[in-house]
Amino acid sequence: MRTLGIDIGGSGIKGAIVETHSGKLIAERYRLPTPQPSKPKAVARTVAEIVAHFEWRGPIGCTFPAIVHHGVILSAANVHKAWIGADCRRVLREAIKQPVTVTNDADAAGVAEMKFGAGKGKHGLVIMITLGTGIGGAIFYNGVLVPNAELGHLQIRGVDAEARAAARVRTEENLSWKRYARRLNEYLSYVEFLFTPDLFIIGGGISADHRKFLPLLSLRTKVVPARLRNDAGIIGAGMMALGPRRRT
Repeated sequence: MRTLGIDIGGSGIKGAIVETHSGKLIAERYRLPTPQPSKPKAVARTVAEIVAHFEWRGPIGCTFPAIVHHGVILSAANVHKAWIGADCRRVLREAIKQPVTVTNDADAAGVAEMKFGAGKGKHGLVIMITLGTGIGGAIFYNGVLVPNAELGHLQIRGVDAEARAAARVRTEENLSWKRYARRLNEYLSYVEFLFTPDLFIIGGGISADHRKFLPLLSLRTKVVPARLRNDAGIIGAGMMALGPRRRT
């Protein structure tokens, strides 16, 4: 089945038509900058532009970079604070005039990776870490999602981990891959200590450069790059649009 997946991020909002049976994008991604300030109505208008670009009528799934509880946003680390307490489903529905599902961005990416990517067929405890504007985390036990892990907000050296090890920080601080890998290793070592996972999957746009930093990590847990790369969020959003019964 075809759906429209939209991945809302702190710096960009991108979407594409997804073939949910294969996990493939069947149209070129369309990306717009996240409006600044990223208040609800402004973000909703940008989402509506993406829907209009594809002239789409049908199931729509969106990711959101925050805690999402039954469609309500409960945190706002990388978007405007006006989102806290907002019913994201309602805000988006009013803009696009169609029903929409909303899922935490890392959770959606993880769902896609577990179905079609590096997590396919993997059992035990799998943790996907997405590295971008912030750090997202998705936890799966025997393939079942534990939602809204928000592992990027674990404290490392007195600050949120994403303030030290997000992909954005590597660019802003002009860190070498070696220095960045040390920071990432410190963070992942802490996650490893807390959860004892069987597998780490590293996603986000930076996963395309995985050969530059993954070999520099020193962890007990196996670490692999996301196979779906930066498309995982779009694919996962499209899958979530079908509801739990139809996406399995």
